[in-house]
Amino acid sequence: MPVPPTTPDPAPGIVARLRSAGCVFAEEEARVLTGAAATPDELEGMVQRRVQGEPLEVIVGWADFCGLRVAVEPGVFVPRQRSEFLVVTAADLAHAGSVVVDMCCGTGALGVALAAAVGRVELYAADIAAEAVRCARRNVAAVGGQVFHGDLYEALPAGLHGRVDLLLANAPYVPTWEIGLMPPEARLHEPHIALDGGPDGVDVHRRVAEGARDWLAPGGHLLIETSERQAAQTVGAAEVQGLLTSVVCSEEFSCTVVVATVPC
Repeated sequence: MPVPPTTPDPAPGIVARLRSAGCVFAEEEARVLTGAAATPDELEGMVQRRVQGEPLEVIVGWADFCGLRVAVEPGVFVPRQRSEFLVVTAADLAHAGSVVVDMCCGTGALGVALAAAVGRVELYAADIAAEAVRCARRNVAAVGGQVFHGDLYEALPAGLHGRVDLLLANAPYVPTWEIGLMPPEARLHEPHIALDGGPDGVDVHRRVAEGARDWLAPGGHLLIETSERQAAQTVGAAEVQGLLTSVVCSEEFSCTVVVATVPC
């Protein structure tokens, strides 16, 4: 569902409280909270939760992602704006009818946004967390997709072997030791399994790359969101599996994506 174009102007006091709590986009967040609350008491409760560090998207129950309203539930990784670049990159490679897998899907935002951008895809999503699967089903059902529960490729139907055109992976890539340095809204309110990429942050990327060739169609693409400093390791994980790689970066989104392709 498209995000409503306008919301009420927030009270200045709310903006000041959010700014004092460290919210960088305090005015925008105050506007979202004001629009989401049905009563003054509900608004006050929402503001208190945000001041205490709870993610805005969890409080209001949705995230604005690629111009879509994506449902977000407690205990599920919140889609980041930078990941919109992965969708943009994937859309350039997709076509109507593409078979798409959203791996480590969280809310399912990547697959849903790609389906909206392309028009129609055969969408499958998977996550190891039951909370994420439940949330993703709310979002993915709207575009006719399916969501499966399990560890990476173990979750997928066997009939997808060798059929996948695009495999999207915003897998965890925060090095374990860096999680404690993340903002409270992430390290205290999002599941560590959705953040922890192992000692160097690339453990899950290696596992995704290892299984990709069995599932991708000839000429199919694996797209992995990573960081600029980790890109070389992510590339290495894909190349050792015989995949052809390229790295695309966006200053606008502050995002780096590794594209790994199965040779035809």
